[in-house]
Amino acid sequence: MTFPFESLRASQPELEEEASANDRDGGFPIAGLARLRSLGGMSAALPQALGGFGLGTEPKSSTDLMRLLRLTGEGNLSLGRLLEGHVNAIRLVFRYGSAGQLHRLAAAIHDGALAGIWVTETTNGVRMTRVGSTYALHGEKMFASGALHVTRPLITAETTTGETRMLVVPLDAARKATESIGGLCGMRGAGTGACDFSGMHVTPDALVGQAGDYLRQPEFSVGAWRGMAVALGGIDRLVTLFRKQLVARGRETCPAQKDRIGLALIAKETAALWTSRAARVAEDAALDPDEAVAIVNLARIAVERAGLDVIELVQRGLGLSAFVKTNVVERIMRDLATYLRQPAPDETLAEAATYFTHNEFSRA
Repeated sequence: MTFPFESLRASQPELEEEASANDRDGGFPIAGLARLRSLGGMSAALPQALGGFGLGTEPKSSTDLMRLLRLTGEGNLSLGRLLEGHVNAIRLVFRYGSAGQLHRLAAAIHDGALAGIWVTETTNGVRMTRVGSTYALHGEKMFASGALHVTRPLITAETTTGETRMLVVPLDAARKATESIGGLCGMRGAGTGACDFSGMHVTPDALVGQAGDYLRQPEFSVGAWRGMAVALGGIDRLVTLFRKQLVARGRETCPAQKDRIGLALIAKETAALWTSRAARVAEDAALDPDEAVAIVNLARIAVERAGLDVIELVQRGLGLSAFVKTNVVERIMRDLATYLRQPAPDETLAEAATYFTHNEFSRA
C-alpha cells in the first residue's frame, strides 16, 4: 500500500487557491484538510496495522514522509504546518505512549480528529495539579497552530515537583482559545493563536510517556527535519513561479536574470539535499545520537539560509511586482519567511559547530 502522491500533486492548484483566499480573510484550510484526509494524508503517519501508511512510525519511511510534507508545503505552507504538527503528535505518542494511547489516537484521527503540538509558553505556562483521580490544568499555550480547530493537541505541562510531562488533551468547541496573536503577517491560514487550559481536568491516561520525554534527545532535535520538508515545498513553489514569471515577461534571457535563476535552483537543491540527509539521519538508529542531532541542526540552518536566499533572489529578479498582493509570489514569500522563523537558530548552529569541531563528519 503506497500513498497516492500524484493525486496530491494534482490537487496543488486548489490548495494554493485556498491558501491565497485564507491569507486575505484569515480563514482556515478546511478544504485542504478535507482533501488530505480523503487521500489518507491525515492518517499517513499511523502504523499500517492501525490503518495508516506508517510514514514516520515504521522503518525506511522517511523518504515518503518527506515527499508528503514537501508536496503539501508546495501547495499551501499553512496546511503543511498543520500536517507537520499533526504528524509530530502521532510520532510522539508512538515513540513514548502506550499501545492503548496510540490506538485511541488512531481511532480519533480516523473519526476526523486533528492533532497538533502546542508547547510554547506564555508568562502563564500550563501547570498540572493532582485532584483526586484527575489532574487539574492551569495556564495557557501561545503560537498554537489551529487554535480553534485542533481537537487532540499534545501539550507540555509542569508538575508541582517541577517536572515536564506530555499530555494529549481532548478539546471541543467550548475551548477557551483565540486565533489572534496580534496580526501575524505570514502563515495566516494556519489559525495560530492561544489556548487557555485553566479549569480543565484530564484523567491519568492523558499523560504520554515519562517526565522529561518531550526534551529527550535525539528525538527532540532530529524531528526538526519534518519542518524543513514543509519549508522545502514552499521553496520549490517560489522557484517555479520565479522562473515562470520571468519567462512571461520575456526577461529570462537577461544575463543577470539567468544568474538569479541558477542561484535559486542551487539554493533549492541545497535545501533538498540537506533535508533528505536529515531525514535519513533521524531514522538511523545505528548513528551516534549526538552526531545525529548535530547533522540535523546544520540542516536546519542550511534550509533556512536557502529559503532566505531564494526570497532575496525573487525580490531582486521580479522587482516591485513581487510586492504586489495580487501576485501569489508576495503571499508565498511572507508565508515562507514566517515559517522559517524556527526557535534559537544561533544556539542551534553553535551546538552543531561545537560538535564537529571535535568530531569528523560521518560519511554514512
